[in-house]
Amino acid sequence: MLNSIAASLRTVRERNPLVQAITNYVTINDCANILICFGAAPAMCEAKTEVEEFVGLVSALYINLGTLTEEQYEASVLAVKAATRLNKPVVLDPVACGAISRRAKLVQELTAVGKITAIKGNMGEIKSLAGFAAKTRGVDSLDDGLDGVEACISLARKYNTIVAATGATDIITDGERTCLVDNGVPLLTRITGAGCMLGALTAAAVGACEDKFTAVVASIVAMGLAGEMAAKAVQQELPGSFRVKLFDSMYCMTEEDILKGGKVRCL
Repeated sequence: MLNSIAASLRTVRERNPLVQAITNYVTINDCANILICFGAAPAMCEAKTEVEEFVGLVSALYINLGTLTEEQYEASVLAVKAATRLNKPVVLDPVACGAISRRAKLVQELTAVGKITAIKGNMGEIKSLAGFAAKTRGVDSLDDGLDGVEACISLARKYNTIVAATGATDIITDGERTCLVDNGVPLLTRITGAGCMLGALTAAAVGACEDKFTAVVASIVAMGLAGEMAAKAVQQELPGSFRVKLFDSMYCMTEEDILKGGKVRCL
């Protein structure tokens, strides 16, 4: 599995996928920069009068509900319809869907009008969408992860998609294949945007690679491993220094780093 994950990183850098992001304003710059460091290209095109045309130019579409405006709501529906029509992969980050009914409604609408390639969220969000009891606080998950694999598999089968639930151990499944990823460090929870950046990386990977499931796993391994490399590079556990090193570590990551440091278990 690690060989395929390392190959996915190489494919992203060879193909330089263009990712269209309708995303969280708090972290939009971080998403753009981590995409460049990963080997992809960002395009933060979200105007509802432009998104349908622009989808035709990109490798993948990333939708993050973190700061969902009315413009973004309408643009997301239009963009997903266009992406489905053009067979472009879509990654959805359903931020706070368990806490705000309007966001859950949009998820339902997006899955009804188009094909979602991958849903990436925290355990609380994933459980909420799957109909399992979940504990959330705004955009954050308070869920302990019990029944996590079952919830992910249920949601993957419900929407015929790949589901990735992030946490101390990340869970990725397409309803048949399931992998657990143990890469990452606590400092990733001490900065804004780690989840948003991961969603953008996931879009880049599925936009570049044929095997979408392995691509999703690869993006999660890369983000967690970059966090580990960044934590080792800072002298103290300082979030600001860590953030800078996170970008540097992603930029410098090699296939060999993945082969040596990837922590993946396939069930």
